[in-house]
Amino acid sequence: MRTHFCLSIALLSFSVVSVAETTAFVNVNVIPMSSEQVLETRTVIVTDGVIAKIGKFGDTPVPGDAVVVDGTDRFLMPGLAEMHGHVPGADAGSLDRVLALYVANGVTTVRGMLGQPSHLTLRSAIASGEVLGPRLITSGPSFNGRTVTSPAQGAQMVRDQQNAGYDFLKIHPGMTREEFDSVAATANELGIPFAGHVPEDVGVARALEAGIATIDHLDGYMQFLLRPNDDLSGGVSGFFGVFIADMADETKIETIAAATARSGTWNVPTESLFAHVTSPSLLVSDMVNWPEMKYMDAATVSRWQSAKEDLLGDSNYDPDTARRAILIRQKLLRALHASGAGLLLGSDSPQIFNVPGFALHRELGFIVDAGIRPYDALKSGTVSPARFFGHDNEYGAVEEGLVADLILLDANPMTDIDNSRRIHGVMLRGRWLPRSELDALLARFER
Repeated sequence: MRTHFCLSIALLSFSVVSVAETTAFVNVNVIPMSSEQVLETRTVIVTDGVIAKIGKFGDTPVPGDAVVVDGTDRFLMPGLAEMHGHVPGADAGSLDRVLALYVANGVTTVRGMLGQPSHLTLRSAIASGEVLGPRLITSGPSFNGRTVTSPAQGAQMVRDQQNAGYDFLKIHPGMTREEFDSVAATANELGIPFAGHVPEDVGVARALEAGIATIDHLDGYMQFLLRPNDDLSGGVSGFFGVFIADMADETKIETIAAATARSGTWNVPTESLFAHVTSPSLLVSDMVNWPEMKYMDAATVSRWQSAKEDLLGDSNYDPDTARRAILIRQKLLRALHASGAGLLLGSDSPQIFNVPGFALHRELGFIVDAGIRPYDALKSGTVSPARFFGHDNEYGAVEEGLVADLILLDANPMTDIDNSRRIHGVMLRGRWLPRSELDALLARFER
């Protein structure tokens, strides 16, 4: 197994100097995220991976054996959760890269949305400290039109994945209504969440009624907004409805937002993915030269370029309709948030132009651009994921007694969301990684 998890050796070699039983952040501004405030000039003591004390600077003793981190004019906030990520298998050559890029960007939890058996071992290796990476919460293999062949077989697949120990089930397109209903009923009976896409034969209203835990990509919402007399026969809706936005009835947005809130279903919008693929304003010639692209291999970036060029070259693609699709999604996000429906931060990395970790900070910007306040955008990646998982008494905030998954920033992200990128260091379950070590880690994967 150690040969599969070589990242642990590399990261540990960077971290030997900084590992200590006690770390003290002194004279730091704390953004607890459990409330909308900044606790100025505090001392935060971390012992054995847990936040042991938060007190006023000057009044809080610092243990003599502590590693001291100067927090002057800096901001300490919880680590981020990537709620729609893809983690390679344990034998994949890209695993080291993906985990490292997440860590370097302050991502301390990842919900893996396309699981496999090796992820069960990887999840344990991360939890035990053998591999230094984000906390992994993983689905099993996908439920889709190819893997599910009948309602009975779908139900058995649910039982098999629950017995194997996966955290939740991943729904992909292609299942019939009968197959989906069988999967949903069995999952609800066994108490294992199911999440992801909305099959075309099911529709978003039925998915909400069935108890889907999250709808990702706002999948199915654009189709819900169609008028009853709209006829899609012989046509396609495109990438999450981008081709049919000109047919959408925006007066139905409030109705579906309220229904989502009543159902208890959360949404992972992945606005960065949608915009990166569909926006005519984001030019491929610029995107391939974004700074973070140097951390992905050239073949991957080339595939991403081809994917966007193919969609923009589709005969059904219209730039004005695409722009309207983006505006409708922004209006839907505001309505979901106003209705009380939960939002969770996710980028679907590594997918088209979404580099792990870096994409999550771009996602924060897209959420704010949609009209969500920076504090609420940050909540969707900190306290909200912890609450969604039922772990809000374990991590997700800067509070005494919680796991020390932390980001130290050089500026306040609640005044400018782009400041979330100004990372001075990351603490992962009590292991402190200063900027110098993060830079050394990134340098391993730079082209």
